[in-house]
Amino acid sequence: MTAPVQIGSYRIERLLGVGSFAMVWLGYDSALDSHVAIKVLAENWSHDLRVRERFLDEARLLRWLDHERLVRVHAVGELADGRPYSVMAWADGGSLRDRLARGPLPAATAVRLLGEIAAGVAVLHRYGIVHRDLTPGNILFRSGTPEATGAGPAGEQVLIADLGLAKALAAASGLTARAGTPGYMAPEQDDPLAVVDTRADVFGLGRLGFRLLGVDAGRPGSGVRLRDGVPPRVAAVLGRATAAHPADRHPDAAAFRAALNRATPDGQGRAYAAPRRYRVKVAGVAVVVVAAVGGTTAEPGGTTTGTGSGGPGSATHTSGPITVTLPAGWRATGEGWAGRYADDGNLEPALVMSPEPRRWAADSALPGAFVGLSASTAARTTPAGFVAEHPHADCIALPARATRQAGVDWVVVTFSCDRGRPVIVEAAGLGPGRTGLVYVQITPPAGSGPDFVDTLLAGVRVR
Repeated sequence: MTAPVQIGSYRIERLLGVGSFAMVWLGYDSALDSHVAIKVLAENWSHDLRVRERFLDEARLLRWLDHERLVRVHAVGELADGRPYSVMAWADGGSLRDRLARGPLPAATAVRLLGEIAAGVAVLHRYGIVHRDLTPGNILFRSGTPEATGAGPAGEQVLIADLGLAKALAAASGLTARAGTPGYMAPEQDDPLAVVDTRADVFGLGRLGFRLLGVDAGRPGSGVRLRDGVPPRVAAVLGRATAAHPADRHPDAAAFRAALNRATPDGQGRAYAAPRRYRVKVAGVAVVVVAAVGGTTAEPGGTTTGTGSGGPGSATHTSGPITVTLPAGWRATGEGWAGRYADDGNLEPALVMSPEPRRWAADSALPGAFVGLSASTAARTTPAGFVAEHPHADCIALPARATRQAGVDWVVVTFSCDRGRPVIVEAAGLGPGRTGLVYVQITPPAGSGPDFVDTLLAGVRVR
């Protein structure tokens, strides 16, 4: 194999790795004085349209997600021979496979690392994406700052890579090709007629846990042996994650991570770094900015009652201690604030409401709202301080106003935006009895004004 001298505008320095479908080269951008990883489709697959499309799907998917827990894609191109390539951020710390080849990691480090891997997979699950091939070779490390979300030892970021086998949940069932790596692949991935969903990735996380912690799970359901220093309850978490039947596993990566946290009372399963602010980008538009490790979204769940008329007897939705009155035509989902944990290790309560709540974060044409309750946030800042932490790019903040609705004194800031959603409203207040900080982010329907916002806030109740 002859190494290329140049790919696009990048000078090729060396080969980083070779996989079943592609090879990855280290490229150098002289204009920006930086290195990149360039993934090129292998020659023997260049004429297979199915594989070619899968290769490009991975690049499109990573570009669309654009999340710091995932390998980022900067551009795509095509070689002179027609093979596609993608230009990605270089994971200069290598892979988990490389590190495990040098010997086992300390038990405490391994447990924390497993929690970070689960947080990265949870990003995919929040957008309805199943990875389907979680292996040590697909977990990468990138040097960074200790404050970075997903930071590991010495400030490294833990990244999820190789989404070539990932598929949207809606397309992940039915007559799909067998995909995955033996030893990490869920049993149902061997059945072309089986439904493959987020629980297949939970199985992969469990198997990664066995590999990291030096235990031998054997077949699913068999006994496990933990290394010294691993909290005993972690065994139960890994055992459930690798159950033979998907219904017996944790429902998704966020639930797996929460269980891991509860099994490590000293916090070993939690993130390496303290929470910080970051902007969640969807389709190139800054949508939500939240001080939370792992992002902002409501995990599925909750109870809805009523008619949904928007007037007396309107539908309501309850998520833990939060109950909201739904505007006409809106629905709600959610029972947990992803990445934000209470003292008991459970997710703090949250929900999303919209005419189509599962699409709201990704579709700038949809009105909707996120509602969350956080005792930990109330302990560190005020409602005004929390709202001040949430700027929006390409938006102008109008003067803050105060309104009292349903016994809560709200601080409200409205942003007028040039791109994406024309209006974004940030609101925060203290729950009755100072039970926690109540945070609401609203993208109101077109043509509505402050009255819509105040009516929505009046329908937010905390018990």
